[in-house]
Amino acid sequence: MSKSQIATGGIADSAVTVAKTSGVGVTMGDSWRLTTSFDGSSEPISSNWERVDTYGFGQLGTGMTESSGIFTFPSTGIYNIRLYVTFDENGDGADNEINAKIQHTTDNSSYNDTSNGTTMLFSSPSNGTMTAVAESIFDVTSTSTHKVRFAVTGNAGSNRVIGNSNTNQTYAVLIRLGDT
Repeated sequence: MSKSQIATGGIADSAVTVAKTSGVGVTMGDSWRLTTSFDGSSEPISSNWERVDTYGFGQLGTGMTESSGIFTFPSTGIYNIRLYVTFDENGDGADNEINAKIQHTTDNSSYNDTSNGTTMLFSSPSNGTMTAVAESIFDVTSTSTHKVRFAVTGNAGSNRVIGNSNTNQTYAVLIRLGDT
């Protein structure tokens, strides 16, 4: 069987090295989830986070670290951050606006809303659920000052944010897309 040849346009084999291709492509992928449910708002969601650890989860690279709801990046780069928050109308808690927020800091102190996913819940005998999604791209130029956290606002005290330690219901996906 013959090998296919790809034209290199005159690039010598020795010109392409691992060092010259590092930083190309996705080098980190991680996912964290809320393990227990809570009622009302929380800014930030500061506890009960765990790295996903069930059913074939595959972390790529070093991954994120978390402390009191503050997530630290393992290296500089451009990151895609997605947050999924599942709400449950827990009784008589209709809510016209519930927000799932991604908040960034570039000074390790002041957090700003960078993405806001909004949904609403209606009172119903079946205690309906809804999911809000927020997504952002973050240019992390310093791992000591650039951090991310997640928040839920506008959630009536009787409405619940759903957490589960066996499956993703409220969770974040963080992917390093490439170099900054």
